[in-house]
Amino acid sequence: MSQSGNKFIKSMSLINLLPQKIQEELNSKSLLKVISGLSNFETQTVHKIVEAASMGGADLIDIACKPELVESAIGISPLPICVSSVEPKSFINSVKAGASLIEIGNYDSFYDQGITFSEEKILNLTKETKDLLPNIPLSVTVPHNIPIDKQVDLAIKLVLEGADIIQTEGGKSSNPYSSGIQGLLEKSVPTLAATFAIFREFEKQSINIPIMSASGLSEVTCPLAVSCGASAVGVGSVVNKLDDLISMVAVVRGLKESLKNSMIREKVS
Repeated sequence: MSQSGNKFIKSMSLINLLPQKIQEELNSKSLLKVISGLSNFETQTVHKIVEAASMGGADLIDIACKPELVESAIGISPLPICVSSVEPKSFINSVKAGASLIEIGNYDSFYDQGITFSEEKILNLTKETKDLLPNIPLSVTVPHNIPIDKQVDLAIKLVLEGADIIQTEGGKSSNPYSSGIQGLLEKSVPTLAATFAIFREFEKQSINIPIMSASGLSEVTCPLAVSCGASAVGVGSVVNKLDDLISMVAVVRGLKESLKNSMIREKVS
């Protein structure tokens, strides 16, 4: 990629349209996003996740793309809202309802149905979304079911198409053999590998686009995601699989604390 091409990429980024707090957390590589799920339209469940994210100190909440959910989430929390979908037209009304960020991704619910997403499909979804909403910050998830080198290639193509954040995944494909801390490390390997590979190539090509490492992460492995090049982490099941609000808040708080500590250690070193 040419130097002029890189300048073009940087000039087109819409990160500066995100809330100031989000920009600051991305710059300090400590942004925490809590994900309620692309297919989770249950208002009460989403409300509990939003409340836990807010009380626990998360920076961003990622919910299903439905205007009513956006409006109700804004009503109970000051956190900026990201909406996830694989149907570009559905973003329009959610943005009108107050979503700050739109995302193509969170494919886990589709994998359960045997549905996968090809490189061509993701690129077409990205192009269609940018045509519909050219001035709204866009995050795009790179599917884990393609080889790492292809994930890297796709990430670069997505940036050229206007993606402002690249998200990695992989927790769904990981089947830890161990329990405890070792199991948590095993669970995180696919998304950490993708994060590192994409970050390394972005560095080589002077592409200054944030990477959000998501899926399969925990308090133990969030700092590793940052070490691999992530500016942000996204967590879902580690929070929303819990039944009570107090436990959910405690987990969110622990996750955010691990990111802050990671940032402090990086500054010291």
